[in-house]
Amino acid sequence: MSTLTTNYLAPTGREEAWRFTPLARVGGLLDSAVAVSSVNSIKIANPQNGVKLTVKSVVDQPAISTSDDLATIRAREVVTEVSHIELAANSQLEKPLLLERANLTGKPQASRTLISCGANSHATIILNNSGDAILSDEVEFDLAQGATLTFVSLQEWSSKAIHLGRQHAVISKDATFNSVVVTVGGSLVRLLPTVEYSGPGSSADLQGLYFATDGQHLEHRLHVDHNVPNAKSRVNYKGALAGDKAHTVWIGDVYIRSNAEGTDTYELNRNLLLSDGARADSVPNLEIETGEIVGAGHASTTGRFDDEQLFYLSSRGIPAEIARRLVIRGFFAEIVGKIKDEEIENRLMDRIDSELAKVGA
Repeated sequence: MSTLTTNYLAPTGREEAWRFTPLARVGGLLDSAVAVSSVNSIKIANPQNGVKLTVKSVVDQPAISTSDDLATIRAREVVTEVSHIELAANSQLEKPLLLERANLTGKPQASRTLISCGANSHATIILNNSGDAILSDEVEFDLAQGATLTFVSLQEWSSKAIHLGRQHAVISKDATFNSVVVTVGGSLVRLLPTVEYSGPGSSADLQGLYFATDGQHLEHRLHVDHNVPNAKSRVNYKGALAGDKAHTVWIGDVYIRSNAEGTDTYELNRNLLLSDGARADSVPNLEIETGEIVGAGHASTTGRFDDEQLFYLSSRGIPAEIARRLVIRGFFAEIVGKIKDEEIENRLMDRIDSELAKVGA
């Protein structure tokens, strides 16, 4: 079991990065007095040709990126081994690679994973987070030239789970990183999907949905660092909230550096409030240091049901309860459809329907 070094300073809640997070609920993951154990938490459910998983010492597999996130800093100090998934150059996975969590105890743990995609490789990877956990984890992605990776992260945790996570991609020349983040479970989930580029012609598409009910805190903080010329990014996150003290936080930061001419970026966040007592915080940020760009923009909306949609469905004999669920399914359909797995898509929507029924929304 590992504990923190004295270099770590826990957040106080006054920091901008932590002002929305209920620190009293993070299960000791940020408390230097609490022991946090290192765990190899990733296993491959369907091994495939062209994919290799090895466990390496942190000495032999250092982080490929820097981070000022205090949860990530602590995880890095605690973790002793890194799970390394390698996709061979020019490999083309015919079906998604399925990853599952393993060795979780329900006590404070920390985990690190590196996913390396060889040149011109093409793959879809689906990570299923489920069960009980108090977990701080980091997943890094290293995409070589011309690689294409679609990474689907499913947060279907139990109602008591706590998850602090960072998902960071480094995208090389002409490589494409597609991310789909779905968060529908857990007591407190705080995720950081972040991107940086290492060559022109690279592209990132970050999609996500979250659904919060009674007492859940779901927080997503995105950062796209346009640090090279002629790169592209799209961000589209949708959230719905129902139930007392349901709280979601979405922060979207896009930084276009002075050398990033030819950047093309847009970010969007939409939130749907389904009941009183729910709160959605949405903060899009766009910082531009050069005028030589293709385009840059952002938008954020938070509102209640579209009464016209409900009236349209009700006028055709559809009961109000079913009409509301149809509207919600339609709201999420754009994101859910990007998973391209009918079984998973149906499971997610069934869970959302079940949660809606519990809170009477």
